[in-house]
Amino acid sequence: MMRPDNPLIVQSDRSLMLHTVVPALDGHGRPVKDAQGRPTTREHPRYAEARDQLALFAELEKSPDYLHTYRITPISVWNAAAMGLSAARIEEVLEEFSCVPVPRNVVSEIRGWIERYGLLRLEKREGQAAPYELVPAHSGQRDALRDVLGHQSVRALCQVDAQGRVFVPGEQRGAIKQALIKLGYPVDDRGGYIEGAAFPIALRAATRSGRPFGLRRYQAEAAQAFHAGGTVLGGSGVVVLPCGAGKTVVAMGVMNLIGTKTLILTTNTVAVRQWREELLDKTTLGPDDVGEYTGDEKHVSPITITTYQMLTWRRSKSEGFEHFDLFSRENWGLVVYDEVHLLPAPVFRVTADLQARRRLGLTATLVREDGKEDEVFCLIGPKRYDVPWKVLEQQGFIAAARCVEVRVPLDPSIREGYAAADARGKFRIASENPAKFAVIDRLIGMHKKCHVLVIGQYIDQIQALAQHLQAPLITGKTPTAERERLYAGFKSGAIEVLVVSKVGNFAIDLPDANVAIQISGTFGSRQEEAQRLGRILRPKSDGGPAVFYSVVTLGSRDQDFAQRRQLFLTEQGYTYEIVEAQTLPPVTASPTR
Repeated sequence: MMRPDNPLIVQSDRSLMLHTVVPALDGHGRPVKDAQGRPTTREHPRYAEARDQLALFAELEKSPDYLHTYRITPISVWNAAAMGLSAARIEEVLEEFSCVPVPRNVVSEIRGWIERYGLLRLEKREGQAAPYELVPAHSGQRDALRDVLGHQSVRALCQVDAQGRVFVPGEQRGAIKQALIKLGYPVDDRGGYIEGAAFPIALRAATRSGRPFGLRRYQAEAAQAFHAGGTVLGGSGVVVLPCGAGKTVVAMGVMNLIGTKTLILTTNTVAVRQWREELLDKTTLGPDDVGEYTGDEKHVSPITITTYQMLTWRRSKSEGFEHFDLFSRENWGLVVYDEVHLLPAPVFRVTADLQARRRLGLTATLVREDGKEDEVFCLIGPKRYDVPWKVLEQQGFIAAARCVEVRVPLDPSIREGYAAADARGKFRIASENPAKFAVIDRLIGMHKKCHVLVIGQYIDQIQALAQHLQAPLITGKTPTAERERLYAGFKSGAIEVLVVSKVGNFAIDLPDANVAIQISGTFGSRQEEAQRLGRILRPKSDGGPAVFYSVVTLGSRDQDFAQRRQLFLTEQGYTYEIVEAQTLPPVTASPTR
């Protein structure tokens, strides 16, 4: 049925085109025009509702001003299935918002993927030489089992007895899930977990400073969705929440429910210290209960926190990873993967051997720049809980944010070099456009007495910028003690402008940061955009909003990749304002602090 007032077009290649605007009309149904006589637009009345529904099962690919493009993929549908979404509900959403008939092949593919989710199960079998059996979810569906056994990649990982039963050795539990998802069969792993060494973890009713403490409703729901009452239906998977929404607190809720020794993996030493402080502040754990395993000190305690870099360190490429034994040094009942979208390949490999332990992934976005979303899905687990960022903003749990792209002309001094460079060179030259410095002066001048975080990709650029602004700088080479001193000064207000390299993307707690200025970034990285926006989303003590600026070079490769990063902001429901640098107010005083 044709419904021209609807915003969505579903195409047979599983791409979805969502109209964001409609022509603006006056009370007489005539087009409204701007001062130049051009027709104007307004937001499509069903755009926001459609966007929120599509985000449950489709991936946003492009987001130009008027037409957003999504794609339905097996992983997007399987994550939806793990959250309880049915094929019928997905079809209902498509039909509800589509302005033209939904292609039948798309509906058929969605049904097929939903049916394949959990079509094969891994179940525990006591008293067998191999402890797990691969079985069809229903006795009458043995065709799937016969199908996968026809592939050597699966057959080599299991044992088939005379009755045709398929057994999987314990050490192959992760590997067979990887092999099966490549064939389009995401496994429902009900093999259970090692309980781990018991270690009760109680939550405080008040923090050490006396502030009341308790899990917010969505944090408790996330912890319970992961735990699933301690049954084999839970115990592994990913919780997706915005930066600033308290993913650390969700992990504490899970630790409280499980009550075992726990290994926590995070991104850097500063994050290790912040995790430790949070645990000591909000649980009854004592200092001896929470160990730090880093380059500075190596204490293995009932709760141990380490970094991905520490676990993947080795003396040379030909030698082994010296610290991997941390995974087996204690009888861990839970492994927490902070910023799971950054999980390095070697940790994936060892995680394949950890399938008998509960695994909790925490992230603000499931997007991985290396395309390994399927590895997260089968080795850590499916998405267990997700809340749209704008929902938490509306409820006051994260700060309201404006997102602004400021476009700067290419500085005349670098035009010749830009024209002669290859694609990669063009991106870097445009990213390091020296004309950006004057724009940052103007932006800082617009936000006097704010906590301003300036984030960049290139060390030479941010070193020069920090000197220009007379502001402190944090890079990967900044000693941990100095980083902590500068972060503390920023939190207290003694430092109002802080320049950071990409180390500022990850797991740092700067609750009062309310302005972020991105001067350069990784090639179109959506996960980086999520992390950088997240640095300013913690609720402000004055209840005020936050502003996220991206300073990009007009008409360049820098602008091209900024449009890819913008996808993340659009996914989360943020409007993305674009301004020309010359429209900013002039600096009325020195922007330095």
